[in-house]
Amino acid sequence: MYDCAQRSVSMAEMIERDSPVPYYEQLFGILKDRIVRGAFATDERLPSEHELCREFGLSRATVRQTLSKLESEGYARRVARRGVFASTPEESAGWTIQDTQGFLELQLRHGHTGVKTTVSSARFASAPEHVADAMRLAATEEVFTLERVRSMDGQLAMFSTNWFPGDAGRVIAAADDVLDGSGSVNSTLREAGFSIAGARRVVESLPAPSDVASHLGIEEGRPILRVRSLSWDQNDLRFDYYETWVLTDVVPLEVNIAAS
Repeated sequence: MYDCAQRSVSMAEMIERDSPVPYYEQLFGILKDRIVRGAFATDERLPSEHELCREFGLSRATVRQTLSKLESEGYARRVARRGVFASTPEESAGWTIQDTQGFLELQLRHGHTGVKTTVSSARFASAPEHVADAMRLAATEEVFTLERVRSMDGQLAMFSTNWFPGDAGRVIAAADDVLDGSGSVNSTLREAGFSIAGARRVVESLPAPSDVASHLGIEEGRPILRVRSLSWDQNDLRFDYYETWVLTDVVPLEVNIAAS
């Protein structure tokens, strides 16, 4: 039986109360690290919700959200009437579209190093009408627009455009590693205090427009999946809207489901 009174918790395993990163994300990182480094062996029962609440001083709702995230990402499995057990994620080359992490972070997390990002355009410009409507922007308001092409192991895979308003736009515009294709947009935004509390993503199959076809080296009009996503923080501030065109024969889309 796990006894939290017997565990010494390092500073790295403490919840930072002043951090912009949500508590459940912080706890997820702590428990995931314990599983990855073997503090919890595969198939070992994890601490109960009550034990985690007591150890970290968090609400049961926050702990439940953390455990659901561990399940959805493959680091835990729930067994009815027995508890939640540590597990090892299955190998994946896909893109889990409901995840709070970006494509680059997900691939690196799964050990895929063959991802190359080329930034084709980065500038302040007026947002398209559908972006301005979704982000509740004035028609004349400029946003930072970032266009990128992603390849996997030498195969063209994705063409993405992000639109960032206000302070979020200025953060990305000043991030040299993002602009040269080596850095993560999501990590950069989180470090600046923009943490995703919710997102809405719409997936459609559409004929490839000419500019998308040109970037991905396919014929215009070929059916391709388009993902549009709007992200907001805990204060309902809408800080990132993106549109990604995905060649799913190169990068399949994944949706993981965990019991609540």
